[in-house]
Amino acid sequence: MASLFGHGLVGFTLTKIASAKASKVLLFLAIVSAILPDLDVVTFGKIPYTHPFGHRGFTHSIVFALIWAVILAFIFTKAKRILFFVVIFLSTISHGVLDALTTGGKGVGFFIPFNNARFFFPWQVIKVSPIGISKFFTNRGVQVILSELKYIGIPCVLIILFLRLKNKKVGK
Repeated sequence: MASLFGHGLVGFTLTKIASAKASKVLLFLAIVSAILPDLDVVTFGKIPYTHPFGHRGFTHSIVFALIWAVILAFIFTKAKRILFFVVIFLSTISHGVLDALTTGGKGVGFFIPFNNARFFFPWQVIKVSPIGISKFFTNRGVQVILSELKYIGIPCVLIILFLRLKNKKVGK
């Protein structure tokens, strides 16, 4: 997996792309939704990795992202449901996309429950994050952060800077 930092930054960036004046509620929900699929880490040792409810399984699927986005859009807004749905859906599914770009694991179950196969993208460029806080603060953790900075952080910051420049020009 990419780290919680990388996932959260993508949720933040997607919110800013969708709306320069997005509510704090939507921003919070997008960040949480981008991180949420990793709650399946509690299944380690209890459910086999390749099981549909194992790590990188159902919580990383398109179906899960759709269900989650619909629920949150209906709970948290009436006026901007489509905006909330799109941002939350993209934030949630971005988690699996980033994980499919990592150098470790057994793939992502994008199509669960219809297909239990696990997938990686052809470009596995993001160093996989070690599981557990104590393992993260090691040399391997530093390598993960540098990898995420290169493939997630810099692109997200560039997008945000571009949007700010664009919005300043539009405001004149």
